Amino acid sequence: MSIFNNTQIAFADKTDSQLKKAYWMFKAIEQPVITNIGISALNFTVKNNFPFVTDIVKQTLFEQFCGGETHEESMKVVKQMFKHHVGSIFDYAIEGKAEEKVFNDTCTEIKQNIKFAEGNPAIPFVVFKPTGFGRIEIYEEVGKKVELTTSQKEEWARVVKRYDEVCQMAFDRNVILMIDAEETWMQDATDALVNEMMEKFNKEKAIIWNTVQMYRTGRLEYLAKDLERAKEKNYFLGYKFVRGAYMEKERARAAAMKYPDPIQPTKQASDENYNAAVDFVLNNLNKVSAFFGTHNEKSTELVMDKMKAMGLPHDHPQIYFGQLYGMSDNITYYLGAEKYNVCKYLPYGPVKDVVPYLTRRAQENTSVAGQTGRELGLIQKELDRRKGK
Repeated sequence: MSIFNNTQIAFADKTDSQLKKAYWMFKAIEQPVITNIGISALNFTVKNNFPFVTDIVKQTLFEQFCGGETHEESMKVVKQMFKHHVGSIFDYAIEGKAEEKVFNDTCTEIKQNIKFAEGNPAIPFVVFKPTGFGRIEIYEEVGKKVELTTSQKEEWARVVKRYDEVCQMAFDRNVILMIDAEETWMQDATDALVNEMMEKFNKEKAIIWNTVQMYRTGRLEYLAKDLERAKEKNYFLGYKFVRGAYMEKERARAAAMKYPDPIQPTKQASDENYNAAVDFVLNNLNKVSAFFGTHNEKSTELVMDKMKAMGLPHDHPQIYFGQLYGMSDNITYYLGAEKYNVCKYLPYGPVKDVVPYLTRRAQENTSVAGQTGRELGLIQKELDRRKGK
């Protein structure tokens, strides 16, 4: 029996009506056909400014998976979760916009989040997506190491400037800043840039953290090279480890463009790769800090067991766990109750702008084997417990 089955702990913050709403929403997401039709209709209606649709979204998907429309509005959720020893990571969830003004606005928003997080133990990390600071195409070109045109050089210089400004602010205010991972074809440029920032700002401890997707091939070798470089140049490493979120897209692109599939061949291979990353961290705590972002109960328990075997305290300052807001509360709240360092990724932003994130979340729930069924089972178990069944 899983240690993560205590629904009384998992749903301590949820009312009966919230649980029932979540149940019917996950029930709808469970059906791929309904999900795909619903997403198409949602994107169309939001794009064409149907005001009542925004209200419906806010009361359903948005309420389940987001903290609010602004970080101020999200503070209610932050404070409530922190009562249970669960931290929050503000995630400005605006996706799919590629204009310089939007990049600058996002950079400003991340700076505000750093100020917001300074000295606040309820917000231990700030995060941003690379494509929040620049076009995916410019990352791809830089990653290929081809000669850039003058305008491309100027564009990339603006991207680097945004990174440098937020990293400097995070360093000055002692706030850990995580950079997310995205598609493989833009990741080489991101990795190189984040490594530059680590070398510059992580001389005393890990302030700037990269994200590593362990469903990718070659990531253990990548980590070994990172460690070698960090030892040689005397700086610290911080990583968020995830399995990954772009599998279907990655495989389709690799097949269409006839290059080797960058994704592990099986789910088991991805799991083994992720678990190997756990060993990499725990064997190198003198240099490495880690955030294990996972909804996988076995991987979570593996980290806990290895920490126990090494005699590490639950709240070891270099080891964090994390799940997405609105999912896997059974894992998050158990870890919080046991006083591990655990956080929820807390997306926020205007409802209309967050729709691409929400539709991705719905599709991922549909495609991840067992995830939606597990959520439904836990919610039903808690509703039955409250009825005294």
